[in-house]
Amino acid sequence: MCQPPDTIMLIHGLWLTPRGWEHWIPHYRQAGYQVLAPAYPGLEVEVEELRSDPSPIGRLTIDETVDHYESLIRTLPSPPILIGHSFGATVVQLMLDRGLGAVGVAINSVPVKGVRVTPLPQVKAALPVIGHVSNRRTAIPVTFEQFRYAFVNACTEDESRAAYERYHVPAPGRIVWDGVLANFSAHPAPEANLAAKAGKAPLLFIASAQDRLMSPSVNHSNYQHYAGRSRAIVAYREFPGRSHFTLVEPGWQKVADFALDWARRPTAFDRNTHA
Repeated sequence: MCQPPDTIMLIHGLWLTPRGWEHWIPHYRQAGYQVLAPAYPGLEVEVEELRSDPSPIGRLTIDETVDHYESLIRTLPSPPILIGHSFGATVVQLMLDRGLGAVGVAINSVPVKGVRVTPLPQVKAALPVIGHVSNRRTAIPVTFEQFRYAFVNACTEDESRAAYERYHVPAPGRIVWDGVLANFSAHPAPEANLAAKAGKAPLLFIASAQDRLMSPSVNHSNYQHYAGRSRAIVAYREFPGRSHFTLVEPGWQKVADFALDWARRPTAFDRNTHA
């Protein structure tokens, strides 16, 4: 019998760094896991340094980032549990597509190719980026007002301000255009083919009911991209009263615990449920 995974790899999203997992890392370590939270290639410095010099961010591409995580996973002695947030959740899907990872959890995921749902709040959240084509070639910051609308709209103003000051960094323009804004871009979105392959690892989609950047409709459409066509276990869970940056909002423990409980026993839960 195969040993259950003893390692969790956490993959952060755009406009953020591994600091966004700072509550989850000790929480999972206390549960007995080795926890890794690597940064995107070239971003292995603190938030404050990236704000003062965002040039490493502006150079990043999807392929470079995905290949970076593949190389890290391949150095591990056994496949880990993969948990990703936003674009990091897309990376999780791509890692499972490459046969890496024992199980995957995709939180408020940027969709893979073929998911065409684009709610109006998502368009509004994306306007700071899609309003300027030149943004594709640079690092893109957002203002506090934009961050609060798109990331922490379920939080108080004080909580939102604290999150912005502690976690926000610019995002790589090419990844935003080719991934997050795939429906607005002529460039291809990240593509995973989990649905067409047998023997893939289980995959859970977690959505936040008040997420404006990657709404539940986007996440459920991404889930349906696989469900019914995949031989792997694919499930969906929606949490009420939470926004995109659910990792740091009050009550984050409930999301973290459900993600881990599901990853330990994917067959013990319904496939399509609301928390």
